[in-house]
Amino acid sequence: MTVTLSLGGRVTVMSLSDVRLRNAKPKEKSYKIHDSKGLYIIITPKGGKWWRFDYLFQGKRKTISMGTYPEVPLKEARERRDEARKLLAQGIDPSAYRKRVKEETEQRVKNTFGNIAIEWMFKHQNHWAESHSKRIKQRLEKDVLPWLANRPISEITAPEILTIVRRVEARGAIETARRILQTIGQIFRYAVATGRAEIDPTYALKGAIPPPKVNHMPAPTDPKLVGQILRAFDAFQGSYVVYCAIKLLPLVFVRPGELRSMRWKDVSLDEAEWRFVMSKTENEHIVPLSRQACEILEGLYALTGRNSDGWVFPSLRSTARPISNMTINAAYRRLGIDTKRELTAHGWRAVARTLLHEQLGYPPEIIEHQLGHRVPDMLGNAYNRTKFIEQRKEMMQKWADYLDALKKST
Repeated sequence: MTVTLSLGGRVTVMSLSDVRLRNAKPKEKSYKIHDSKGLYIIITPKGGKWWRFDYLFQGKRKTISMGTYPEVPLKEARERRDEARKLLAQGIDPSAYRKRVKEETEQRVKNTFGNIAIEWMFKHQNHWAESHSKRIKQRLEKDVLPWLANRPISEITAPEILTIVRRVEARGAIETARRILQTIGQIFRYAVATGRAEIDPTYALKGAIPPPKVNHMPAPTDPKLVGQILRAFDAFQGSYVVYCAIKLLPLVFVRPGELRSMRWKDVSLDEAEWRFVMSKTENEHIVPLSRQACEILEGLYALTGRNSDGWVFPSLRSTARPISNMTINAAYRRLGIDTKRELTAHGWRAVARTLLHEQLGYPPEIIEHQLGHRVPDMLGNAYNRTKFIEQRKEMMQKWADYLDALKKST
């Protein structure tokens, strides 16, 4: 750490110190004060003091900045120089190394869990029902993002995620905790697929959240009771839209949220099909429409078919949204049907599953496909929207005829 000056023909070696650095005055042109081992400082005409380090790499002379004085004091500048020399000893270009570290830091800041979660939602939301998209967003905002939003996704560990889901579990929301863990896993798998993460840590948490206690939806499996309920529907005194909804649901036995979100653009009465993306599994699904289902929809089309928002079952208060998720069960209660002990809107799925197999003899795999469930097979458990489609068309018509027969029976 020396400076060599010529004074009257003599060479004097002077130590480079903080005092000398502080006292270095600007001149008309920039000039250098050298330290040792390639480190020096440039004094600019405006008084700036810039640390530089010169080195050779693969026979080429290179220079990198070490900061400015006094923000970077002499001792720290020498430490930075020594770190660069260690890289050179390992055959690493300090300039390229610094650039790579900067890029990795920028990527870490950019690839936070919060940013990737938003990107993941944006990619999928057009395929989700509005209610499903809203639930995902609310769960993330309430229970996940406050803790993970700014964390680089590649640094998040399984214990961190477990702490988050345990917090939800502790308030008794076990099923919500399981759903949140599932959503976090989907975001991680998207990050892996797009090169922002290497693993999905939620795989290590399988079984960490106990299964919730299952409360089965009330659903009658006695054909006589089903017939009584179907006859009761004829006595409904409410709106025609709701009347059509409660009449159509047994014929298609979809999830109530999927029925209320039904749009005319997804219905083809000519082909007798309804195609939509299932809210729970995000798979495209086909519901063959029986003659009776088409008759209900044809009668309803005159009332709601030209609605600009496209809902088959628009709300009475605003055509911009569909009927609420409580409408059908409320209609059941008005008809004297006990939704805690006898039947809920969701219960028609269990009714169809049981009676289609036990009374009409259809194989479980065909019924499960129509319910939109994943059915394991030799090629795996991927859902196939068109599998058994011809058998399902026949089954849906036989089912509608069977319900008509039950309704007429005494």
